[in-house]
Amino acid sequence: MVLLIVVGARLTWSWLDPLGEETVDRSGPVLLRSVQNLSRFEAATGNFQVVVDLEKDAAFLPDTIKGSRTLFVGAGNVDAYVDFSGLPKDAITVSADRSAVTVRLPHAELEKPNLDNKRSYIVAQQRGLFDRISDLLSASPQNQQELYLLAERKITEAAVASDLRDRADQNTRAMLDGMLKTLGFSTVTIEYAAAP
Repeated sequence: MVLLIVVGARLTWSWLDPLGEETVDRSGPVLLRSVQNLSRFEAATGNFQVVVDLEKDAAFLPDTIKGSRTLFVGAGNVDAYVDFSGLPKDAITVSADRSAVTVRLPHAELEKPNLDNKRSYIVAQQRGLFDRISDLLSASPQNQQELYLLAERKITEAAVASDLRDRADQNTRAMLDGMLKTLGFSTVTIEYAAAP
């Protein structure tokens, strides 16, 4: 009897709860926009994290009235790849006795950073009175796009300064060396184009 009363009370409260919230997903089907054939070797991935400290100040007003400061952690990956699509016809040279092969490749390139939304977040945010009111009246308060773009730019700079491309070149060399030796070549020479 007590169990029926508890269950009934719970159902009644959930039915009468004016603050109750229900989530309904009315999204349409996913549309495949295009398919591209890939002709590149993903040779290395760098995992990066940056703390973005973005401050906006008004020239003649104190920060408590107008201004904001946001600490944002941006985390993501940058892939380094070697593109085989533009190789000329003479990129692979085989010796007359088919015991040696020479492959001429371009150096590895870096993909655009791929920020991970689950690992990127705002740590702290301070806003002046005008900024808080503006966020309340705005259709999209606390727009984080600027933070993501700034984090992407900083991660790109870090990836360029790192040894990620060199690592990708070494991994590509090792992959081709192993593959071509299993095909019967005893001597495998990998040459890279001069760095720009």
